[in-house]
Amino acid sequence: MDIEQVLQAVTPDVYEKLKLAVEIGKWPDGRKLTAEQKATCLQAVITYDSQHKPEDERIGFIAPKKHQHCGSTTGEIAEAEKPLKWQH
Repeated sequence: MDIEQVLQAVTPDVYEKLKLAVEIGKWPDGRKLTAEQKATCLQAVITYDSQHKPEDERIGFIAPKKHQHCGSTTGEIAEAEKPLKWQH
């Protein structure tokens, strides 16, 4: 059985159990995950997310922040150079 077949067999219930196991470091029966099991479960969770969830709901997603370029208050990139004003 290859990884694709395994991932196709992962149900939402199995996904939640794998995700919880990675979060707490234990299987539902209380046994501790080995480092290899944790890495494999995390890989399965991330892969499941990428195939079944929108980007903003995936594990590890960080929404981009609106930022200011060169002191702009509108978030637009300034075309002309703007001198820096040092404040003490």
